[in-house]
Amino acid sequence: MTGAMITAAFAVMIVTAAPGARAQQRTGAPASDQSAREAAPIDLTGQWVAIISEDWRWRMTTPAKGDYASIPLSAEGKRVADLWDPGRDEAAGEQCKGYGAPGVMRGPTRLRITWQDDVTLKLETDYGMQTRLLRFRGAPASAAPSWQGVTTAQWVMAAAGGRGEGRSAAGRRYGSLKTATSSLRPGYLRKNGAPYSARATYTEYWDVHQERNGEQYLVVTSVADDPRYLQIPWITSLHFKKENDPGKWDPTPCSARF
Repeated sequence: MTGAMITAAFAVMIVTAAPGARAQQRTGAPASDQSAREAAPIDLTGQWVAIISEDWRWRMTTPAKGDYASIPLSAEGKRVADLWDPGRDEAAGEQCKGYGAPGVMRGPTRLRITWQDDVTLKLETDYGMQTRLLRFRGAPASAAPSWQGVTTAQWVMAAAGGRGEGRSAAGRRYGSLKTATSSLRPGYLRKNGAPYSARATYTEYWDVHQERNGEQYLVVTSVADDPRYLQIPWITSLHFKKENDPGKWDPTPCSARF
């Protein structure tokens, strides 16, 4: 990626709730006669750049083999990770193993989010040139495993206390997005071979925050769960800043080494 990427010099001053606490605070659902686009309590559309203000050595570069700190790998996960060979991945045509949904979201990427139709959000990354569909309806019951898997989505409306479910006194909606991804092709949580298996699931909670100066931030709390390669779910929080300059989009193909 280019020097335009925001890195550790930027400190993020956003506090987010853990998924469990978030679930306790939110309730309600959009009216059944509304499309997902019409019911949206937040606007995720636009171009967002990753803020790499923590875990820089693992996210901006490919770490050294054996550097699995912070990932709760099982004994089997460590055994498989220690077999990592980028040359072998390249020869097998699997240079995108670090760009599956659980891996690419932690990379030095930009996201472009648009509505493909009234019930489907399209998420594109310039890092690895990946595309994932967030489906509110119509997700296939089964699908062949892929790097981006199958993602189902639902709006989670906030409990508003005395103000009614999911609306302010002025009638404005507020809430967040929850997505769940499965049917994943086995890949890497970290580009140096820290694995996830075909049994892995990936859950995300998406929140948008707007500052008084108009700047917008996207916070994605993610939970990677894999009974084969993880001892416990791996929970991380990712931050993105909204960009107004589409010219900063920098498509870069998958690389097993960089």
